[in-house]
Amino acid sequence: MDWAAQAEAAVARHRDGESRLGDATDDDPRQRQLTRLGNTAWAAGLSLLMDGRRDEANEWLRRAAARYRESRQEAPPDSWGRPIAELKALLLAGEDAAEPAHVALAAGAAEAASPIGRYAGTLALLVLGRDVDARSLASTLCGREDFPRDVADALATIAAADRAGYALAIEAVLDSFETRTEFLEDVAVADTVLVLQLLAGERGIAVELPASPQLPA
Repeated sequence: MDWAAQAEAAVARHRDGESRLGDATDDDPRQRQLTRLGNTAWAAGLSLLMDGRRDEANEWLRRAAARYRESRQEAPPDSWGRPIAELKALLLAGEDAAEPAHVALAAGAAEAASPIGRYAGTLALLVLGRDVDARSLASTLCGREDFPRDVADALATIAAADRAGYALAIEAVLDSFETRTEFLEDVAVADTVLVLQLLAGERGIAVELPASPQLPA
């Protein structure tokens, strides 16, 4: 993969989207345009990270978080993908994600009917260090058919500081990315693995993973 070219293409898509941001219509409202800008900035950030350009990657990941935040503020209720994306972008950029974590919980993520909402809630609780609550919420995601079991297991084991269980779960998450054919903005990076490893590292249970074309060297 030519990650430099991937980054350049994502930056170009972002700039093109910015030039058309004011052209919102009923069929293409501003909050959707902002989400697309977040996606292209996210793609640029991940591509730069894979290319070993950490400072530039962090800049674009912060930009992605800002776009997702703007989009979230204008999005319909239960649009849980926006706060999840904002949390992940800030975590990968090494930034404090406490503010969007509090916002997600205040919006009802932990009580959401949908598993994606409770995923947002679990991430938020882990960001805030509320591991007992995160473990309880993650347990509601485990064993479901409509949510990735390996991700649910990884969340639960992080909250429990269970290194052995986490090692098995995170390898399964990586395997799922390596067999996937579709990625946001066609950027084949195991971003969930990177985020989970950061959260696990804060609890001293991150593990060494095998080399993968979908992880930074």
